[in-house]
Amino acid sequence: MRIQNVSIIGAGTMGNGIAHVFAQAGFKVVLIDVHQAQLDKALQTIGKNIDRQISKGLCSEEDKKKILSNIYTDTNIASGVSIAHLVVEAATENEILKTSIFKGIDAAAPANAILASNTSSISITKIAAATKRPEKVIGMHFMNPVPVMKLVEIINGYATEKAVTATIIELSKKLGKIPCVVNDYPGFIANKILMPMINEAIYSLYEGIADVESIDAIMKLGMAHPMGPLQLADFIGLDVCLSILQVLYKGYGNTKYAPCPLLVNMVTAGKLGVKSKEGFYSYTAGSKELVVSSHFKK
Repeated sequence: MRIQNVSIIGAGTMGNGIAHVFAQAGFKVVLIDVHQAQLDKALQTIGKNIDRQISKGLCSEEDKKKILSNIYTDTNIASGVSIAHLVVEAATENEILKTSIFKGIDAAAPANAILASNTSSISITKIAAATKRPEKVIGMHFMNPVPVMKLVEIINGYATEKAVTATIIELSKKLGKIPCVVNDYPGFIANKILMPMINEAIYSLYEGIADVESIDAIMKLGMAHPMGPLQLADFIGLDVCLSILQVLYKGYGNTKYAPCPLLVNMVTAGKLGVKSKEGFYSYTAGSKELVVSSHFKK
């Protein structure tokens, strides 16, 4: 299957990163979002990220012009996917929203187009069931930050054709990524393993076993993790972590996936991590410092 035109739905952190890597690899990209302001912000972010690449000698000013010239924007899904060979959905991690988007994509995209979701936990089989082409639906889970992280977790739905999987594997390689194929079960592999670790770190804090900095330092210095689990949770978004744990808990019916009450309380209070400037750490002017909170005192 020859892919040349790619449509990305959602211009947030993941969507603009995905658009960046496709455009950098020479694909024609339509970045779609219902809000023009979000699209404008996404293009600014892509430009800044390319500037970082230039400062590191990874590309040139001429490359920047070519990359940005490969990206078009649209606020309408139907027109945005009308000539796509591949559509990648990168909307909020919400099952109802995603299935609704896929119904719209299915109705508007060419019949032979592959439809992919960047979901980190929601069933590809369930998303595919919202379309009339479940054999052409697949998971294409990029890691954040997309221009930097090499992994693409490719998830086969129950009906995904082998030819579709093979196409997405080769496509991921063209993007300079390393594809790993998994089957469609809650959390796939990345989050089935990662989220219980983050949840256990939050439980360790909740139970007063250690403070935030100690938990993160032990995992960084003792286990060679580049980022501690609590800092990583802040970076991912505590609301996203909670959502994924709820998917795991519901999908497997196992209490080991039950979200820690502290995580639930923090999300309820709007302490979502980096995006709200406060989670397990506070974030001001790009610096990071430990939150002083009675929750975290022994």
